[in-house]
Amino acid sequence: MSQTTDILKKVRQIEIRSKGLTDHLFTGQYHSAFKGKGMSFSDVREYQYGDAIRDIDWNVTARFNHPFIKQYQEEREITVMLLVDISASNLTGSGNRLKQDRIAEIAALLSFSAIKSNDKVGVIFFSEKIELFIPPNKGVQHILFIIRQLIDFQPSNTTTRIAEALRYLTNIIRKRCVAFLLTDFIDAGYEDALKITSQKHDLVAIRVYDHTEVDLPNCGMMRFADAESGETAWIDTGSASGRERYRMMQRERVQQINHACKRARVDLVEISTAEDYIRPLLLLFKKRGNRP
Repeated sequence: MSQTTDILKKVRQIEIRSKGLTDHLFTGQYHSAFKGKGMSFSDVREYQYGDAIRDIDWNVTARFNHPFIKQYQEEREITVMLLVDISASNLTGSGNRLKQDRIAEIAALLSFSAIKSNDKVGVIFFSEKIELFIPPNKGVQHILFIIRQLIDFQPSNTTTRIAEALRYLTNIIRKRCVAFLLTDFIDAGYEDALKITSQKHDLVAIRVYDHTEVDLPNCGMMRFADAESGETAWIDTGSASGRERYRMMQRERVQQINHACKRARVDLVEISTAEDYIRPLLLLFKKRGNRP
């Protein structure tokens, strides 16, 4: 099978799954979680028992000598931006699931949910620099193009700089948008940019991680390589104290990520490559939908 055919097959698989989930689970949840700019007058109808008195259109009521109620519709006009980390650390994972695979699936699901609500979708691919900007647009063909890029795009850099992606977003998208930051957060120095971006846009952080970033397996001496820097080191995973130091280090890193998001008032969702992403996203949508 050629590489092009293989890519198209993956695109089709992601499209089928994402569309199915959007149609059956996510459309209503997404719509209520990410509201539009407000309500605009749409039409009037005859008053019915239980309608709010404040919604009576007194001019129409006086004209027809019968109470009429104003009807409104939501003004959405939402732009959704996906900030996708495509640095080399996302090429890691355990089993047959890489972090970049999980990120692509989540991005596709968010994209189809957005266009189902008639929202525009744009993408920023980033490593230590901006690798690709896809301007916001609507339509299934636009989303399929995004999915293909998620699968096939080859970055020119291996390291990560989240702050650069956030700064680019605030400069390129002038009006307030809903932005999803999809990354493993293997980076530092992004805290201020996170806070600044959150003040201008509705920012949601989705951290995708592998279980080996939480706990090392007990496999004796193993050679580890940093996917971004290329540096290697031998680690004795058979040492209980060594594994515990690793766990503590990773726990502290996760606490720092949580603290940075909380300080910036950014919703954070954490999704493992070993688990399904449906439940965490539904919980996010439900949480946001219940906010006043």
